[in-house]
Amino acid sequence: MGKIFNMSQPEIKKLEIVKKVIDKRLYQREGAEVLGIGLRHMQRLIENYRKHGVDGLISKQRGNKSNRELPQELKDLALSLIKKYYYDFKPTFATEKLNEVHKLSISKETVRKLMIEHELWIPRKQRLTRAYQPRYRRACIGELIQIDGSPHHWFENDERQYSLLLAVDDATSKIMAAHFAPSESTLSYFKLLDNYINDHGKPIAFYSDKHGIFRVNHKNRDQETNHLTQFGRALTELNIDIICANSPQAKGKVERAYSTLQERLPKEFRLRNIKDIDAANTFLPAYIEEYNRRFGKPAYNDKDMHRELLSHEKLDNIICWKEDRSVSQNLTFQYNKVLYLIDDNVDNRQLKGKRVTVHDFHDGHIELFCNNKPIEFTLFYDKLGELNSGEVVDNKRLDVVLEFAKKQQKKRQQQRSQRCPSQKHLGKNNPRINKKAG
Repeated sequence: MGKIFNMSQPEIKKLEIVKKVIDKRLYQREGAEVLGIGLRHMQRLIENYRKHGVDGLISKQRGNKSNRELPQELKDLALSLIKKYYYDFKPTFATEKLNEVHKLSISKETVRKLMIEHELWIPRKQRLTRAYQPRYRRACIGELIQIDGSPHHWFENDERQYSLLLAVDDATSKIMAAHFAPSESTLSYFKLLDNYINDHGKPIAFYSDKHGIFRVNHKNRDQETNHLTQFGRALTELNIDIICANSPQAKGKVERAYSTLQERLPKEFRLRNIKDIDAANTFLPAYIEEYNRRFGKPAYNDKDMHRELLSHEKLDNIICWKEDRSVSQNLTFQYNKVLYLIDDNVDNRQLKGKRVTVHDFHDGHIELFCNNKPIEFTLFYDKLGELNSGEVVDNKRLDVVLEFAKKQQKKRQQQRSQRCPSQKHLGKNNPRINKKAG
């Protein structure tokens, strides 16, 4: 029995199959298929077991040195170099430097074992996991709002995933705003922010993850200047702070809300025959009211920290995508692969060469401003490059239209040349060539 305890799991499996074959509970060929070996190998195992018992199934190489084991001198040299130069390197990086600088060809797994054995590297599984200690809730409602999005199969029998955006109050765990969108995007979060402020007012701060919608994640971003995302810019104009969490556990209230909603909402949608996000957004307010009644907590302080919009804060002109564009000498500007014409009048002619701001709203329409003054414009051509046939072009802009027409004609000519074969590839009996020759 003691020998069985010294056997490995594959050897124990061999022992079980061999015993079944000897007891005639299994054919030799069937036992070989179970073990993944040939019939001759199976016969050898049976013969070894009959001659030597359990010892006949234990590998004879156990306890012997591997034929591919590195010399001890080479291990000592590698270890001394690691201790001297690469003591704070990771195993893969240390292996690269040993090969590159010292011409020592050693596998990274060997280096990893050496570093672990001499406590120069701690495997991930042996490291102490971080303890996420709980913190107290904020005292007042509206003081800190956790926001996040969760892509999920919210509608049964629908393979597409939609994102549910939530804003959860840290003090009460109540859902303050919710919105279904096709995906997490800046414009969808603008819609969530619009609903929140219209219903409750401006909170003190939002608490989010490090998604690119909330912060600039480029490693070379300048910390001293305002390199803000569009969402961050909107919060700055509204005097609302944004705080990014280092881990999902830090914003546990919104994560726990998603855990509950992912379990319950799809079933509610099925019972009410809700199959699209428009119907879901219509149903959400009533459901959230019931959710807050059941799962909401009372705040420690009854004070409401929400603030009203100031007189100069125009919400529609803040919660939108803003980009600057330069006005050409022909009073045109491009945005999103579309060329627009600014109305030609005395005031607008002063905009030549200046920067204007395009406001792109979450409902799809855009507006143009210069120094917060609206500017009238019209569509010239879309991203497919189709001219507006009904456009009456002023004489001063005729050169722009002609230049664009030349580019489109050249492009169409190239497309035709690709579709139509040249004459040198046509046969001699082609009637087109024969007719021309005659």
